[in-house]
Amino acid sequence: MYRLPQYLTLFLILLAVQVGAQTKTNPHGKGFAMDCADCHNSGGWDIEKLNWDHASTGVELTGQHEKLDCEACHNQLHFDEAASTCQSCHSDVHEGTVGEDCMRCHTTAFWLVSDVQGIHEENGFPLDGAHFTAACTECHGRANELVFERIGMDCSQCHTLDFQATTQPNHTVAGFGMDCSSCHDPLARDWGGGSFHLFFPLEGGHSGVSCAQCHTTANYSDASPECVSCHLTDFNATTSPNHAQSGFPTDCSLCHDNNISWAPASFTIHDAEYFPIYSGKHQGEWSSCTDCHTNPSNFSLFSCIDCHEHSDQADLADEHNDVSGYIFQSTACFQCHPNGNG
Repeated sequence: MYRLPQYLTLFLILLAVQVGAQTKTNPHGKGFAMDCADCHNSGGWDIEKLNWDHASTGVELTGQHEKLDCEACHNQLHFDEAASTCQSCHSDVHEGTVGEDCMRCHTTAFWLVSDVQGIHEENGFPLDGAHFTAACTECHGRANELVFERIGMDCSQCHTLDFQATTQPNHTVAGFGMDCSSCHDPLARDWGGGSFHLFFPLEGGHSGVSCAQCHTTANYSDASPECVSCHLTDFNATTSPNHAQSGFPTDCSLCHDNNISWAPASFTIHDAEYFPIYSGKHQGEWSSCTDCHTNPSNFSLFSCIDCHEHSDQADLADEHNDVSGYIFQSTACFQCHPNGNG
C-alpha cells in the first residue's frame, strides 16, 4: 500500500489545524467580531475591564446602565442577539398607555420624570394654573396609578360634577356650555367668580355689575346684548338732552362708551349720518350740542343762523344776491351747504 511521504503528511496536518482554527465559531455570535484580548487576558477568561466602546454597538452605557454586570442584559454568550429596546429588560408598568419610547419621559440616570409639563404640552394639554399642582391620578384615575390612559381634553372630562353642582349661578338651568374656559381662567389657581366675556365685553361700568342685574331670569341665554334691555329707563328719563323727544337711537354705544359714568358722550356718527361737526370747518367751533340744537327738548331742530357771521342777516343777503329764492333760514342753509362748506 502506498504511503504519503512524511513531509506531505505533516503539511496536511498543519493545514487542517489552520483551517479548523479559521472556521471555529465565535462563542459570542457571528456579528460580534472583535479581538478577544479587548476583554480577556491570558491568565483566564474572567473579564477585569471592558476595553472597548459599547456605544459602537448602537447602545451607549450611561447612567444606571454603566454600573450593570454584562449578564444583566446578556443572559447568553451570543451578545449580538441581545435586544436593544427598553422592553427587552424592563416591564412596561404603564401597560402601553404612554407608548414604547421610555426615553421620551425617563433618562438612564433615574426613573423620575423631570419635565411632566413639557410632555403634557407636547400632547396638546399644558398644565397651567391649578392643573400644574394636580396629582396625575386626579385626571388619569385607575387602580394602578402608573397607567396613564389618554383622556379627552374637554373640561367635561374632569369637571362635569363641578358644573352640575354649581348653583351661583346654576350652570345647568342657565344653559351654560361645558367649555369652562369660556368663563374661567385656566391660569388661575381656583375657579374664582368667572368672567363671561364671550358675547358682551364686561368692561368699564359693566365690569362691576352683578350677573343678576342683567340676567333677570334663570336662563342666562335670555339676556339681550342690546343696551335698551337694561338702560331703557335711563334713556327715557334723560332730559338734557331729551333722548326720547329728540329721536335719539336706543343704541347707547353710539354716544357713550363703557366707562364708569355716562359722560362725556360723543355722537361720532354725526359726521356720517347728519352733518360734519368732528371734522371739516365746524371741528372745534362748538362746545355743546345746544350751540346748534337750540331747543334741547327736540334735537331734530337745529340752527345755522345763530352762529358766527350768519347772525348778520343783511350781510348774508348781500352775499347771496345771485341766489334765486334765497331766504334767511337754517333749513335753507343746510339745503345748499349739507357739508358745511362755503
